[in-house]
Amino acid sequence: MFTPHTENERQDMLRTIGVSNLDDLFQDVPAEYRYPHLELPPAMTEMEALDNLSYLAGANETTRDLACFLGAGAYNHYIPAAVDNLLQRGEFYSAYTPYQPEISQGTLQAIFEYQSLVAALTGMDVSNASHYDGATAVAEAGVMALNQFRFKRKKIVISPAVHPQYRQVLRTYLNGYKDLEFVGDEEDVDPLEDPVNLATLVDENTALLIIQYPDFFGRIYDYTQLVAKAHEAGALVAVAANPTALALIKAPGKFDADIVVGEGQPLGIPLSFGGPYLGLFATKKKYVRKIAGRLVGETTDAQGRKGYVLTLTAREQHIRRDRATSNICTNQGLMMLASTIYLSLLGKQGFRQVANLCYQKAHYAAQQIAEIPGYSVEATQPFFHEFIVKCPHSVEETNQHLLEHGILGGYDLGKDYPALNGHMLLAVTEMNSKHEIDVLCQALQEGSHD
Repeated sequence: MFTPHTENERQDMLRTIGVSNLDDLFQDVPAEYRYPHLELPPAMTEMEALDNLSYLAGANETTRDLACFLGAGAYNHYIPAAVDNLLQRGEFYSAYTPYQPEISQGTLQAIFEYQSLVAALTGMDVSNASHYDGATAVAEAGVMALNQFRFKRKKIVISPAVHPQYRQVLRTYLNGYKDLEFVGDEEDVDPLEDPVNLATLVDENTALLIIQYPDFFGRIYDYTQLVAKAHEAGALVAVAANPTALALIKAPGKFDADIVVGEGQPLGIPLSFGGPYLGLFATKKKYVRKIAGRLVGETTDAQGRKGYVLTLTAREQHIRRDRATSNICTNQGLMMLASTIYLSLLGKQGFRQVANLCYQKAHYAAQQIAEIPGYSVEATQPFFHEFIVKCPHSVEETNQHLLEHGILGGYDLGKDYPALNGHMLLAVTEMNSKHEIDVLCQALQEGSHD
């Protein structure tokens, strides 16, 4: 067992804070709650503990064991070995969330490079570094829009085709604000409705319109006209974008989005059973003082040498307290660095190749599945690496059958959209070989007869 302090050190600390023993530290806790009896197993050696944990971890099947066709916001992409190799350098790995990057030119440069890459990818002027995941980035877009209008506009229009968890986090995040109105994603709304119809909900009280690109169902829409109509009403527009798709399709900045957010997990970050992930956030320069997180700039020192400085940080918002627009004062530093290394290693052409493989393989899978009796592919709109499949049996039964064949099936859309009960959202990435797709189709065809 590791003991961090000697008895003499503990006594020195107790004397310094003015108490005679450890029990004095807990005197304000009712006696009956101070030292509860815990039903703990016998102590283990390090070797025994590692063996036991390895056994427990072995019960989890991962994408190394199963062919994965599950996406819905987190995707199984290939991560070059160099990403982890560089991340695990001590100077990076220990500074998981760098609270004081001002003292480290290396950390500042990494943030600067990350922000430059995200701004280029999204077509926006500036990017922060960063948020905890895509959901909190969406929520921060809501906070920013409300503050931009000084809460004189209290309506948020949100597409039902935005990730269900993003919409839930948005509502939770903004729960403390009074008299807010959320419209567009009510339970009785058709989730597959053309998003252009959202324009009818935008009025002079709307602070923000939130759309997803490609949307939660993988569909790709040109939002140029919808954004223009929202701007005519004076509202801001936030686009939750899949960063991998942006290697192929038009950047949101090209159709005049005001805010672009997204989940950075596809950029060199493993699935890790749900986290930690990375929240992307980019916007127009005129809103730069409304964004949360950090903003690093490049400059020169008195000797003319290139250097990096912390230009803006939410810590100044803490000083302003009630006038602050957000309480985010840190960033997923390690995750930000992972995405920076990933994009730098792939380069523009390599990243485009990954996106193209996702697109082509998904379309091959959709074509093959559409030919299986009992299944239909709901793909009337162009899509990127995800598409909807209507199953002859429940999605739960279908996925259980696939699991028996070593396949991790798609997402059950009926969990979030009652109208889509029996519909599965399948994701295909560059990691899925033609053989895996063919095996998937064979298993689906076999399952259709059960």
